Amino acid sequence: MPEKIKIALEWKKLLEEEFEKSYFQELSMRVRQEYLKGPVFPHPAKVFRAFDLTKPQEVKVVILGQDPYHTPGVADGLAFSTLPKNPVPPSLLNIFKEIEQEFGTRCDRNPDLTHWAAQGVLLLNASLTVQAGLANSHADYGWHLFTDAVISALSEKYEHVVFMLWGAFAGKKEALIDGSKHLVLKSAHPSPLSAQKGFFGNGHFRKANEYLQAHHRSKIHWC
Repeated sequence: MPEKIKIALEWKKLLEEEFEKSYFQELSMRVRQEYLKGPVFPHPAKVFRAFDLTKPQEVKVVILGQDPYHTPGVADGLAFSTLPKNPVPPSLLNIFKEIEQEFGTRCDRNPDLTHWAAQGVLLLNASLTVQAGLANSHADYGWHLFTDAVISALSEKYEHVVFMLWGAFAGKKEALIDGSKHLVLKSAHPSPLSAQKGFFGNGHFRKANEYLQAHHRSKIHWC
């Protein structure tokens, strides 16, 4: 991982012990080597972008993805998001469709989800880097240990966060979350392969806003 990459100070304090662990040192070295060998996404400056845009004390919703898009020019450091000039990825298109159905409105379908991050939505991929053309290629590098620690820290240190866990992989992360302090929403993944099996109609975005407002936190403007 290039030395110039920095994570926001608030996260650095929250995860201080994690950065000192041997697995993270090994992870950093291995990812740094991968960037030197060939195309890895996202751009090095965007690896920790989700953390730069959403401070831990501001997190209202966590949406968990698996790993960054592995196609050139697509990954922007936020789960499910991509650059505004790009076509809307299939899973994100289904997310927009569900939001539109829940709220009876039309989204502009801008694939850049920075405006969600600015409102307190942590768009977290379980792996923060990926080799070009090879999905989940960095899944066993140690990223999952790190992002599990992120979820655990948010669960332990804060209250009234909504965790959206879509698909079997994300659903397993429920074990890291204190359900007495937070809201866990689980369903099928929005991928075209599974959206019809329980993602469509899950009501997650409306449920999230209702929960946040019930606990005196401002709602998310999803569209």
